[in-house]
Amino acid sequence: MGVLLLVYFSLLFFGVNVSASLNITKLGTYETGLFDGSAAEVVVYDKTTGYLLVTNAEDDVVDVLEISNTSAPTKVTALNAGLSPNSVTVFNGIAAIALESDDATGNGTVAFYDLTNSSFPQLATVTVGVLPDMLTFSPDGTKVLVACEGQPNDDYDDDPEGTIYIVDAQSYETICINFQEFDGQEDDLRNKGIRIFGPNATASQDFEPEYIVVSDDGTHAVVALQENNAFAKIDLGSNIIEEIVSLGYKNHSKEENAFDASNKDDQINIKTWPTLGMYQPDGLASFVIGGKQYYASANEGDSRDYDGYSEEERVKDLSLDLDVFGDTANLQQEENLGRLKTTTANGDEDGDGIFEAIYSYGGRSFSIFDEDVEMIYDSGSMLEKILAENVPANFNSDNDENDSFDSRSDDKGPEPEGLAVGIIGEKTYLFVLLERASAIVACDISDPTQPIDFIYFDNRDFNATDAKDAGDLGPESAVFIPSSESPNGENLLVVANEVSGTTTIYKIEGDVTNTVDEEEEEEEENEEEEENEEEEEEEDDEDGNIITSLVEAITGLFATVAALCI
Repeated sequence: MGVLLLVYFSLLFFGVNVSASLNITKLGTYETGLFDGSAAEVVVYDKTTGYLLVTNAEDDVVDVLEISNTSAPTKVTALNAGLSPNSVTVFNGIAAIALESDDATGNGTVAFYDLTNSSFPQLATVTVGVLPDMLTFSPDGTKVLVACEGQPNDDYDDDPEGTIYIVDAQSYETICINFQEFDGQEDDLRNKGIRIFGPNATASQDFEPEYIVVSDDGTHAVVALQENNAFAKIDLGSNIIEEIVSLGYKNHSKEENAFDASNKDDQINIKTWPTLGMYQPDGLASFVIGGKQYYASANEGDSRDYDGYSEEERVKDLSLDLDVFGDTANLQQEENLGRLKTTTANGDEDGDGIFEAIYSYGGRSFSIFDEDVEMIYDSGSMLEKILAENVPANFNSDNDENDSFDSRSDDKGPEPEGLAVGIIGEKTYLFVLLERASAIVACDISDPTQPIDFIYFDNRDFNATDAKDAGDLGPESAVFIPSSESPNGENLLVVANEVSGTTTIYKIEGDVTNTVDEEEEEEEENEEEEENEEEEEEEDDEDGNIITSLVEAITGLFATVAALCI
């Protein structure tokens, strides 16, 4: 009994996690046969028809896949609106597709389709802002929200405004939300940590909406402004921007935020550095736990790199402040920080050409926020450490070639790109897509302030001579399909892989063997009490027997001594 208690408390106090885990099984893959052409980028699932929809920018279509046989998904048709699709969303048999203009700074389009009709008719097209990069239905399906990035042209002499469009899903009428109210406030916004740095750009031009999620009650939207390292929070009742929230900067001099900064040191070298990481999220997720709203972000990172303007530089090419950094010659060696990509838009606060701070792109992490968009968790260096543990020979590899060990350490590392959230039993799980590593990390976020049970998995063959034969490369987006809505009655995760042009279906099983109802729990407790009582009785009997034996032995000894004396 004592040994068992010792083992139990060792597990408890030495950090071994004995809670539920996931079993992940690959079921099937749809292959476009198109490599490195964004032929499988955004995937969504329509529970009404059972179709998967996957954007295929290489063919300028959205592929419609039938998955009643999850081990062999098949293509039914392709939705072709004549323009390149950037995103797709569905609700109850209706699909909306974001289409960018042939003109880089021209207005984009949203096209609506009926998936319940075997001819898949187009219902309407709606003009929206410049470069509609992502769109999503509201939870009730009454509106579609569109993030229109409004990127400049290559010469950077035409910089359209970034906008959010709200499209009525019945009347197709639109509302445009822009950022003009923040024009003239650029200095105040910068002082709050919000990046506004495009050449001669106003705030409304500089803000570039990348991704949108809507709260589960449909009252608010959170918009990622990736290059600006910020969120915009929108009140969907009044359709106004409530606030622009700076995400702050990640202090990589702290042990929990260590990272590998060089692709020229021929080793895994996760350590602290005197740098600040710009979170710059791409994919977002919205979820509710315990009646409270939360959001999650995949902190990919992104830079502005155009013919007319580029912020990119290597740390080795900066003039660093000796009073701040000390031995800059050693720090700027290629095997240290020299190769790290940084920005010239931040860090030289007094404009004298000498940098007092070094910034890097992306947090190499995922973060969780509360309903007020306050960060309550960041995974720190966890993702790189998971790669180092699971695929050490292919740590921080690229996604379009094998034998690329450590090649992304100087840039954005594993590059977390997208997210999916799934509920299995009483647990809520987050799936984080690592675009460059071509891997997925899952974890239990039932306590959003302390995710646990990190699990790594991939469908990549690092031994393949040709990357085209290496399996799934460049996971860009994913959708979790709960068992109540899936075609085979099982929990599924579907992942679209941009580089390999593949869409893969996984079965996700939760280990809930340690979950019991109250009656079973009470029965077990009663059984344990009875067992304990029996053990105590046995121990008492044993103790009594021992005492009796001792008494008998002593009595016998006295009798022997008495006999000798006579």
